[in-house]
Amino acid sequence: MQVRTEVFVVEQQVPAEIELDEHDPQAWHLVAYLEGEPVGTLRIFADATGQWYLGRMAVMAAQRGQGLGRLLLTEALTKARELRVPSLEIHAQTHALDFYAKLGFVAFGEVFMEAGIPHQMMVLVLSGG
Repeated sequence: MQVRTEVFVVEQQVPAEIELDEHDPQAWHLVAYLEGEPVGTLRIFADATGQWYLGRMAVMAAQRGQGLGRLLLTEALTKARELRVPSLEIHAQTHALDFYAKLGFVAFGEVFMEAGIPHQMMVLVLSGG
């Protein structure tokens, strides 16, 4: 939560009351540490319909541009494959679309606003289903 609070609530001004949600308790969380301090995070979870999502991906500003986001995402995809997740969807912030596309995610639908930030849906098919 320390990383998410710093990146989303402080830096991006997402309201604190919507940062923690009903998916957190059931989600699989990945946290990257540097010298014992959390510096990056993301989560994957299935909603009530069984659709899996990747989200709340955040890297502290001082650690950006060093490949940590790619490492986190690669580890999450490994875990998703272990869990036999057929596909992952993400509400991607539009500034990060290219980042996710380089790892195989495909954008679909229209751009929409979430927490005052433009997003677009993306999907990555992991298996035949």
